[in-house]
Formats: sequence, C-alpha cells, structure tokens
Amino acid sequence: MNIHEYQGKAILKSFGAPVSAGAAALSVDEAVAAATTLPGPVYVVKSQIHAGGRGKGKFKGLPADAKGGVRLAKSIDEVAAFAKEMLGRTLVTEQTGPAGKQVNRLYIEDGSDIAKEFYLSMLVDRETSRVAFVVSTEGGMDIEKVAHDTPDRIVTFSVDPATGVMAHHGRKVAQTLGLTGDLARQAEKLVAQLYSAFVATDMAMLEINPLVVTKQNELRCLDAKVTFDTNALYRHAELLKLRDLTEEDAKEIEASKYDLNYIALEGTIGCMVNGAGLAMATMDIIKLYGATPANFLDVGGGATKEKVAAAFKIITSDPNVKGILVNIFGGIMRCDVVAEGVVAAVREVGLAVPLVVRLEGTNVELGKKIINESELNVVPADNLDDAAQKIVKATAQKEAA
Repeated sequence: MNIHEYQGKAILKSFGAPVSAGAAALSVDEAVAAATTLPGPVYVVKSQIHAGGRGKGKFKGLPADAKGGVRLAKSIDEVAAFAKEMLGRTLVTEQTGPAGKQVNRLYIEDGSDIAKEFYLSMLVDRETSRVAFVVSTEGGMDIEKVAHDTPDRIVTFSVDPATGVMAHHGRKVAQTLGLTGDLARQAEKLVAQLYSAFVATDMAMLEINPLVVTKQNELRCLDAKVTFDTNALYRHAELLKLRDLTEEDAKEIEASKYDLNYIALEGTIGCMVNGAGLAMATMDIIKLYGATPANFLDVGGGATKEKVAAAFKIITSDPNVKGILVNIFGGIMRCDVVAEGVVAAVREVGLAVPLVVRLEGTNVELGKKIINESELNVVPADNLDDAAQKIVKATAQKEAA
C-alpha cells in the first residue's frame, strides 16, 4: 500500500526524523491557510500523487514549458496561483505513464535553504532477508540516471535483524555522503530513526530523495515515498486509514475485496492464472508471440468458484482487453472449480472477446467437461505455448475484423 508524501513525513516525524513544517490542502483556500501558518517567506507547493518524478512532470492542458508538480512560491499570492493551476489537473510523470494522475490534494511546505542534496532509501532485500540501505551523494530528480550511468556512486548495505541498526551503520552513511562532525552524528541518529520507523510500521520501501543538508548545517528529509507490506496491514489499523482509493485503479480495488493479486497493465490480453510464477511466465510468452498482457492476475492456490468468477469479471471490465487467456495448473487449485467460476462469470457478464482456456492438473478432465458442456465459445488449449499462440492469433483476427 502506498501513501502520500505528507503522510509519510508525519510517520517519520513521529519517530523523531527531521522534516520541514507543512500541511495538506484539498482546495486553494486550504493551501493559502496552510501557507499562513508557515514561517516563509518561501513556500513549496507539492502535488500529492502516488508517483515519483513530480518535479519534472507536466500538467495536461498547460504549455510544455510550464512548471511541474513541485513549485517554489515566494509569496502567499503565488501559493494561491499555483494551487489553482494544479488542483484538479492531470499530472504526467515518467512513473504515471501517459495517462497521468489527477492532482486532488497538495502539500504546502516551508521552504528549505539547501546546501547539498543526497539520496537515501530502504527496502527489503529478499536475497539476504534483511533491510537494506541504498545511499548516494547524487540526490535529486535524476537518481535513475545515476543508477544507470554511474552505479559506483550508489552504496548498498544491509542490517542484520539479530542486532538491528548499530552505530557503524550510521557511520557508513555519513562516510558515503562525506559528512563529518555534527552532520555525521546527525546521520547516525537519522539512520536509527528511519530503521525504527521502517520495522515498526512494516514498510516495504522508504525513499528519501532528496535528503538534504541545509545552509544551517542540518540534515532534513525533504521528501518521503513510503510503501507498506500489504500482508502486514492487519497489524496496523491506523495505517489502513491512510489509504487513498482515488489513487488506485478501480479494478485493483475490486480485486483486493476478494484477496486477488491483480495489477492493471496497458496491454490487450487479459490473463487469469494461479501462482505468481506461472502468471509471470504467461505474461512473458504472450509478449514472445507479439502481444502485450493487460494485467497480472494470480487467483491463488485455494480459490473458490466465486473468487474465480470475480476475477473473470474484473478482467472483462477493462475496456482495453481484446482477448482473455485462462491458464491453470491445478494442484491445490482444482480445475473443475476454475471451470465453474469461468462459466458462471461468462453467463453473467457475457463474452465479447476471444477466450482461450488451458487446464492441467487436479480434476482436469472434469474441468474440461464443464467447459465443453457449457456450450460457450471457448477455445481449448493443450499447453501454455499452444494457449499463447491461440489467444494472440484470435485477438489479432478480431481486431482486424
């Protein structure tokens, strides 16, 4: 689960991390009111969307040379003007894709007198089963370019969960960033605070870009991008309240109600698969034969007829879907249950696009019998390669017709 910058900063502040004063705003009036509570005379007006690259983003409907989604205001009047221009408008960044995201809220923050910018993030390193720090002297909006062009400028280390964060981890960060004296001590303290916040709230990722040194010789978290481990949210009712459904795809929201692992993509072939690995392989082979998957969807190993039907209806609700591939390798997941769910869903919502079904494993013959006796326009497949070729061909023929 993702949250907004201002929400992430509030969490970091509760653990003692240094953040600038600021307030969220849903309207121009609220933006002005927020600015009047800050010291000024410089304010930062920040679009709040679940995507990075806001500073370099472009608003639809504005000239190409217009300022992006993060702007420096030198007066209350400029705060009002920027807020009026940004609220309700669609911001397109490298992470939103061409569709962009509508800006429904802003964060009005006190300006910082910046001397240096750094990059610091934390994530779960699945290779070591530890929390890892990623640190670089090259902070700011081009960290992706740094990672690509000069990876040697990025330092990574992990923390042993048996000991937790220790003083030498803070010294490692300070050394990497070239900080000495009081700034080194601030870095050591900050590393401990961030680690505590990460572990206590079950974060999956925390990115501070930039982490800055002000001209007053203070470390400050100038941004905070936070993602929580969805599987741990049952332990954090207070965090669930931070969820902003307007930032999420409607199909993904519906999928979460049925505990389905669904991610919307930009292709044309809908996929319903059991098992994350098989789902990835299915998407890969669709690409191999020249088409693009419209989604990732793992129904899980113990899905019911109702769950399968819900998954199928979510796929068909996507107007971009021009064909559907159901690929089930039944172990715990029985093929007859999948077949019953697909038939029930098709009879409820209809079938306007080609459907290819590949079943293998537990109760496969019964599953095939249910599909065949349904008299639905379903194309059977013998294996994954056969299924992929058939759905790509059927989709292409339908689009050409």
